[in-house]
Amino acid sequence: QVQLVESGGGLVQAGGSLRLSCAASGSIFSIYTMGWYRQAPGKQRELVATISNSGRTDYADSVKGRFTISRDNAKNMVYLQMNSLKPEDTAVYYCKANRPLYEVWGQGTLVTVSS
Repeated sequence: QVQLVESGGGLVQAGGSLRLSCAASGSIFSIYTMGWYRQAPGKQRELVATISNSGRTDYADSVKGRFTISRDNAKNMVYLQMNSLKPEDTAVYYCKANRPLYEVWGQGTLVTVSS
């Protein structure tokens, strides 16, 4: 089993940057595909980016070229570097770990982008 704790959210002006971190504990981190998801008020949770255990990445069209997901298996960490932030990026951002037949979510961190 794995436990996830996100950090790094906050208030930022449009055009600014934030770096989210997700710390994992309790299991063999390197076997998991890791992902960042977000949920804006009144909307469904959506995929932002994923990174496989081999390092392959995938992004939502809305964040391509602005966000970068990365992982450090030695430190059991996954990151989301967010640049050129827009007000529509405002949401609670969640970290997820998954492997076949298993997934776990963090508690989320709030990102607010002011115009």
